[in-house]
Amino acid sequence: MSEFTLIEAAGGKPKVAGIAYSGGKMNLPGWKHPVVVDLAGMEIPDTVPLLANHENKTEARVGMISASVKNNALEITGEIVSENDDAKNIVAQSKAGADWQLSIGADVKECELVQGKREVNGQEVEGPFYHIKKSVLREVSIVAVGADAHTAMKVTAKFNITNPNHEGEKNTMSEEKKDLKTVTAAAPAKTEPEKKVEAAAPAVPAVKPEQKPDTAKAEAAPAAITASATDLTATAREAAVAAVKAERERVSAIQSICNGEFPEIEREAISAGWTPEVVTKKVLETIRAERPAANVNISVKTSPEGGEMRKTIEAAMCLRVGVSADQLEKSYGAQVVEAGMRDMDMPLRQLLIECMKLDGIPYSRGFDNETIRAAFSSVSLPGILSNVANKKLLQSYEAQPVIATKLCSTGDLNDFKENDRFRLTDVGDLLPIAADGEIKDGGLIEESAKNQLDTYGKKFCLTRKMIINDDLGAFMKVPVAMGNRAARLIDQLFFSRLLRNPAQQDGKALFSTAHRNLLSGASSALSADSLKKAIQLFLDQVDGDGQPISVEPRYLLVPTALKHLAIELTQGATLIMSGSDNAVRPALNVLADENLRVVSSPYLGNSAYDGASQTAWYLFGDPKTVDTWEIGYLKGKRTPTVERGETDFNTLGLWFRVYFDLGVREQDHRGMVKAIGAAN
Repeated sequence: MSEFTLIEAAGGKPKVAGIAYSGGKMNLPGWKHPVVVDLAGMEIPDTVPLLANHENKTEARVGMISASVKNNALEITGEIVSENDDAKNIVAQSKAGADWQLSIGADVKECELVQGKREVNGQEVEGPFYHIKKSVLREVSIVAVGADAHTAMKVTAKFNITNPNHEGEKNTMSEEKKDLKTVTAAAPAKTEPEKKVEAAAPAVPAVKPEQKPDTAKAEAAPAAITASATDLTATAREAAVAAVKAERERVSAIQSICNGEFPEIEREAISAGWTPEVVTKKVLETIRAERPAANVNISVKTSPEGGEMRKTIEAAMCLRVGVSADQLEKSYGAQVVEAGMRDMDMPLRQLLIECMKLDGIPYSRGFDNETIRAAFSSVSLPGILSNVANKKLLQSYEAQPVIATKLCSTGDLNDFKENDRFRLTDVGDLLPIAADGEIKDGGLIEESAKNQLDTYGKKFCLTRKMIINDDLGAFMKVPVAMGNRAARLIDQLFFSRLLRNPAQQDGKALFSTAHRNLLSGASSALSADSLKKAIQLFLDQVDGDGQPISVEPRYLLVPTALKHLAIELTQGATLIMSGSDNAVRPALNVLADENLRVVSSPYLGNSAYDGASQTAWYLFGDPKTVDTWEIGYLKGKRTPTVERGETDFNTLGLWFRVYFDLGVREQDHRGMVKAIGAAN
């Protein structure tokens, strides 16, 4: 910022200018991580009060300023209009050469905890830090030590030193502007060195403005008088520097004692000028006051802090909603789970308070709507609840039986466009090697199929009523139900497409006589004979070179109406035949040797799906051996995701959303056979 060069007439108000915020990190009391205020999202009023030490009282206002964003920094200009002690002290120390800094006070409208890197105010900021996305500038304060060390203030003021031995003569001096540094801490009261300097200053008689200095007399003034004024200025400058240094050491000691755990004491101590000894006493008194009055049946334990405390609370909430300890140990470790067991009966009200403690948010003893809103605005509460909901959802997701995962392979897709899934098939048999040792060329042909992802989701809310009623169970019923639905979604997508019998890239239906994978007519009803024909049809499939694929069927997929008949046909020791043609057959179930696994699904006969049938049945090969169908996931994410949603003004609660990126498509008609099971 350029030098401030305003020259005032005698009696004019001192001018101020400087950088109130440089756009970088600030370490603030009560905030666990550094804070970065996004100047692009800051609302700036036309005029802003200039305070001393962020004190919200009438006498603390020393001036008025205007603020603007320039070069990714918040710059201010204005004047000191007050004539109170604070204003006089600021101007006096500036004249003496003391460094001042500026500090901003703002209302936070939107905040986000950033763990990685992010560009804010034209700077790349390393996480973790709190990104204040939206705010309203309320005031700018003059302080001794600022949270942003790159701020500065310049003061321009005129003052007069009158020669005490030459009454009526005036020696006017322009004070040089000083670049200064800032803090969120309050400036100290006048120190003993300052009082001594003031006591040592000679009495200065009043001079009328219209009087003009007598140049000749001034030149004739003894050199001792000039030296006296110079010595006085140097002494005042040294006293001011010492005062600033002492104030910085005091603020640093207070912050070290409070360690972010007692933000209210820290704020009051800095603004009121307490010594470190007084702060230590207040902290000890607070700790003792929070201890139980009785010591009967009280167990004393150490509590983990920071990240470990957050994990302990998460584990406790997971145990409370029924997530197994064995499963939690894989994520948190045995020690954290054991600590969580002691807190698993923690009510929701206490959970909100613990989360506010973790984020350094002040809270009241009472539990009202303001406390609930404050907890909702924290970083820890949504994170803990979303993790608990996610684990409960995954538990129900994994417990839900899914048929499609047995019959389909899995694959990863990088985007939501329709993707080609290529496979290479060899052409030509192995040939005898000639006497000269030459190996004949072979070939590969490229075959392809398609798959495409879609996103499926829903949202749910933790309401104020649930919190007051301590009804965590009601809240967790929703992710449990969504976990079940997410698992069923895979089957729904698979069976809805299977029953539609979609056309393939060659223009023919997936199951068709052209693909040699369809049995039709009355003889295709499930029986020993029709099953044998279907197995033969499967085994006779050939590759692009006309050679058998040599893959056996592994699964017999049937509707629920045919489940027990399918088990009898594939697992019975003998087959009971009737009719003269079967009289001489041995009583041996040859189908039992095929090792077919019966899979039954209600989707096949559900009339809500186009193409549903209670008579049709299918043979599938092992998806590890032959391409059948593919379940596609986005970049390897094979489970649903739970996230915190945006807070809705119309709902006093905390929203969460569940979404799942998923796609299911057929890959190769040669890996499956369909029997219509009835006359066409």
